[in-house]
Amino acid sequence: MSETTLLVPTYTNMLQALSAWLDKAQQQVPAPEAEALLSARLAPDMFPLSSQVRFACLQAQEATHRLRGEPLPDTLDALASEGRNAGDQPGSIADAQARIREALHVFDTLQPDALDGGAQRPIALELPNGMVFDMTGETYARDWALAQFYFHVVTAYAILRGQGIDLGKADYVAHMFAYIRPGTMPSA
Repeated sequence: MSETTLLVPTYTNMLQALSAWLDKAQQQVPAPEAEALLSARLAPDMFPLSSQVRFACLQAQEATHRLRGEPLPDTLDALASEGRNAGDQPGSIADAQARIREALHVFDTLQPDALDGGAQRPIALELPNGMVFDMTGETYARDWALAQFYFHVVTAYAILRGQGIDLGKADYVAHMFAYIRPGTMPSA
């Protein structure tokens, strides 16, 4: 399996799910309460929902640049800064949805093999705390890019569930319904 066929559909499916969860939140609670969800956290020392959305979008887009050997654009630095500061400036659900749409647009513009040449590319991942990880594109995609992306998506899901939004497993894996065998969907 290539990096493109692994990452792009994964990021697309889960960002579309994240967008749908935010839509559900807006449908289930009055507007002021829905917007307040963006400041909700799983624990006091964790980033809020607004950060989780931004970091999920950041992780997905960052991988597309790193695997192609491109420098990270300033827009991703701005997105990271938004995420780090979202506790004080959570923005709106419309802002969060815009970040998701921006990330999805990046994937829509990629060529079918856009990330495939990056499997053996050396990647030096420098964290803000000074740690540096040296990996290949393949290990970066497997051990960092997917793990970090899913961390933020799952945390967003958990925050919404913890705040009483009616989400279930079917919301988390909504993309799987494209594969359901006809006649096997339970009627209950």
